[in-house]
Amino acid sequence: QVQLVESGGRLVQAGGSLRLSCAVSGRIFSTYYMGWFRQAPGKEREFVASIRWSDGTTYYADSVKGRFTISRDNVRRTGYLQMNSLKPEDTAVYYCAGRLGNGYYTSVTEYPYWGQGTQVTVSS
Repeated sequence: QVQLVESGGRLVQAGGSLRLSCAVSGRIFSTYYMGWFRQAPGKEREFVASIRWSDGTTYYADSVKGRFTISRDNVRRTGYLQMNSLKPEDTAVYYCAGRLGNGYYTSVTEYPYWGQGTQVTVSS
């Protein structure tokens, strides 16, 4: 079993930066994989970024590439999403998700473990 708890979401101004954290409880195996998703009001939950825990291999959605950085700290058992140059369209509830596997995963249906979500609001 893996439990995930997101934190760090808050109100920020456009152009600002924010770092989200995802604390992981439970055993982390070499095949662990973490993803970040977001869901705006009236929208489907969409992929943001993902990382393979073992080697740090990352993947980003086109909408955030160059602005967001996903990372992990194995000692702290925490994943991070660094968000820079934030735009109002980045406003959403951000979710941390996890699964086991050796590939890369970008779909909501591929993740069995989910956090509760943290609200990010970007004002103009």
